[in-house]
Amino acid sequence: MEYKISELVERTGVPKSTILYYIREGLLPEAKKLKSNVHRYGDEYVELIKYIMYMKEHIGSSNEQVKYALQNKNQSMSSSFAMLEPLMNTLSSIPKEAVHYSKEEFIKTFSIDTEVLEELLKDGILMPLSSDDFTDKEASIIKLVAYFQEVGVEYGILKSYVHHAQILCKLEHEMQIQLCSKRSDENFSTLWRIMFETLFNAKEYIFKRNTYKILLGALKSEILK
Repeated sequence: MEYKISELVERTGVPKSTILYYIREGLLPEAKKLKSNVHRYGDEYVELIKYIMYMKEHIGSSNEQVKYALQNKNQSMSSSFAMLEPLMNTLSSIPKEAVHYSKEEFIKTFSIDTEVLEELLKDGILMPLSSDDFTDKEASIIKLVAYFQEVGVEYGILKSYVHHAQILCKLEHEMQIQLCSKRSDENFSTLWRIMFETLFNAKEYIFKRNTYKILLGALKSEILK
């Protein structure tokens, strides 16, 4: 399907001046010219514009970085808005309807001890969206730490948990690198399917099944004593 620029503006929510700027900068291809003053834009422009805006607003990418990603899309799985945006939103673990607080508001709202907060941030147990963007998700983690302390167990076990999670994340990144090395326009959707299935299906299955086996073994050992 082809669109007038006014229709493209309506579909993307991006001003005409910005779209024309991206074309001049080489982030978007030249429009199809029907006459000297009549241009049409294909469906790919909608995807590309949303991708550019996402990369700029959420990743902080420059024009040159976005251009490089699009020019080298066969070495990357990050050059599609339709794939990237839902993946990153899900992985962020912060619901869209979450209430956001500045650091100062967060401390006051949840009566947080500043020293405890700084320690949890340093240990990587708390990972807010930014240094001044907290949600009740962070509050729930602080409450969990308080439960540990309440029963007299050091939360160092959580630090170890974070450490092993980071190791797993590095393996997931290595998986992405290997998948990117096999990317082509023909298998692109399949590669993304592998990533989604691994992160949101196999990961849960492997973790929970292993936890189940460990706990089941512990229960059997208690019973047989």
